[in-house]
Amino acid sequence: MAGFLAAMPARMDHPFDRSETMAELAIQRERRDARGIDWSAAVWAGVVGGVVFMMMEMFLMPLFGFAPGMWAPPRMIAAIGMGKDVLPPPASFDFGVVMVAMMIHFATSILFAIAVAFLVRNLGTGAAVAVGVVAALLLYAFVFYLMTGGPWPWFANGRNWVNILTHVVFGAIVAWWYGARAKPRDEHRVAA
Repeated sequence: MAGFLAAMPARMDHPFDRSETMAELAIQRERRDARGIDWSAAVWAGVVGGVVFMMMEMFLMPLFGFAPGMWAPPRMIAAIGMGKDVLPPPASFDFGVVMVAMMIHFATSILFAIAVAFLVRNLGTGAAVAVGVVAALLLYAFVFYLMTGGPWPWFANGRNWVNILTHVVFGAIVAWWYGARAKPRDEHRVAA
């Protein structure tokens, strides 16, 4: 019996012996997570969250009397790049104004989603959504309080519960979408 045990290899690769394999996988995941994010998932999280945010703003703001029409929220965003002359009235559709608003809105939505992706890349779904909501509330405070004293005073008119709600939903969707769609970093590599 002693000769049999001495002839056995120090480590047996048994199909049910996963202790070392699981530890190695955990280390690989930790290294992958420390390197970065899934950029495609982050961009799409920003786009999807941005669409939901804009639709909610355009319908809820006039519905509850916080805007003169559905085109007022895009005009407020467009004014960041075009100046306050595009602010309502009128709160009507203008192709150029809406296109500028969409470029600004989706660029900032994607930047927000990239930042959130870095924050939530190692978190579970619930914690990630909570972080996304907190980040969106910080964004709301930045735009509607800090920036109103400087370059964008017209955003002071947007301090209301609808804007808070749309930011909360936006942050939750961005974090959830990223977590649901992000692939492990190694899956992005193309075999040579």
